[in-house]
Amino acid sequence: MLSWATSQPLLATSAGFSFAEPYAVGLVFAGLVLFTAIWALSSQHERALSPAAVYLLLGALASGGLHLFGIGLLDPIEEAPLIERLSEFAVIVALFGAGLRLDRQLGWKRWRSTLLLIGVVMPVTIIAVAAFANVFMGLSLGAAIILGAALAPTDPVLAREVKVGPPGEGDGPETHFALTSEAGLNDGLAFPFVFLGIFVSAEGGFAWFSEWFAADVVYAIAVGLLIGVLGGRAIGAGSDWLRRRGWLKPQFDGWLALASVLAIYGIAEVAGSYGFLAAFAGGLAFRRYEWDHEAHRRVHDGADLAENVTELGMILLLGSTVTIAGLAAPGIAGWLLVPFLLLLVRPLAVAAAFVGSDVSRKERALIGWFGIRGIGSFYYAAVAINAGVLTTSETSIIFWTIIACVGVSIIVHGISARPAMSGINSKISKPGRHG
Repeated sequence: MLSWATSQPLLATSAGFSFAEPYAVGLVFAGLVLFTAIWALSSQHERALSPAAVYLLLGALASGGLHLFGIGLLDPIEEAPLIERLSEFAVIVALFGAGLRLDRQLGWKRWRSTLLLIGVVMPVTIIAVAAFANVFMGLSLGAAIILGAALAPTDPVLAREVKVGPPGEGDGPETHFALTSEAGLNDGLAFPFVFLGIFVSAEGGFAWFSEWFAADVVYAIAVGLLIGVLGGRAIGAGSDWLRRRGWLKPQFDGWLALASVLAIYGIAEVAGSYGFLAAFAGGLAFRRYEWDHEAHRRVHDGADLAENVTELGMILLLGSTVTIAGLAAPGIAGWLLVPFLLLLVRPLAVAAAFVGSDVSRKERALIGWFGIRGIGSFYYAAVAINAGVLTTSETSIIFWTIIACVGVSIIVHGISARPAMSGINSKISKPGRHG
């Protein structure tokens, strides 16, 4: 038994003198990570670095530690199915939570900023990134479209200063509402463009266009939104019915968020529609059932906790995959895409889209600056990789370019969020549905 035990690297104890077992070191590191996460979340308003930036640095330390102990790093390209599933879960939890936060009533005028960001800024971003990737990075047209679609979604959860607060606290400045609602929708609406890139890479020609438009644009979007709305309303009504009969205790309301998003997302996926859209629409619909119900805050807190945990796990995991060779994969052109996207495409597209808008110039500038790239980009990259339509070279360039964009975004947006938003956070709107 002793010889067997000492041969197992996963056991924390072994016979005789034995120090610095990798498993034991991993436990210590995990404990320190959790302590650091608690500190980062507790003091996020007083620190220059956002929690996500802290997690990214910890992930880089983990990468160095794994290398030091001779433990092979996770290959994010070979393990694309794992990356897809983990990032998928992290995104749907964040999307449901985003829907829960938004107090504003639906309406074209009230959601005009969101519509401009989705209808103008997102397509412009996809086209600009795809053109850059095709011309300067040497990617095929299909691969370039996939990269553009993967980098189009924004993710304000990675810079917490710019998102809407909990239910009942109002939507805050227009910057908060626009960025939160944009992220809730564009994480799902980028899907048709990812599939467009896959079709272009795999099929060529245009015989597939009618199928793509009917199935991946019209059907998947409409059904995803419908399932989300109906699911959110049904869960809101059902949970209220259970509470009145004492069959759902208030202390378990936090778990309701996780149960809700899994059920809604799963049904949407079974129906062949976009579960990301369903998750966001489900959060919106749930929030609007008995709008002033005290349970909404508890459900939100549960979603927020799950969001924090998944964010920590995903950023740590992705940070731990970083290698020098990987960072060199995008080449000079790939790294130049980062400032091209963050400093030129996003700000200029927002400025053009908001011409004539009643949103103040300062808030337009902030909306343009905080085009934060996040976990959803890795999900879309993994989907494209798993589709098997990209060459080995294109796969490497796409994934590591996304690592570069998201990593830089996490750091620069995380550092700038608090000072940039300090000037407008005093203009918080009063809680209400009219926003």
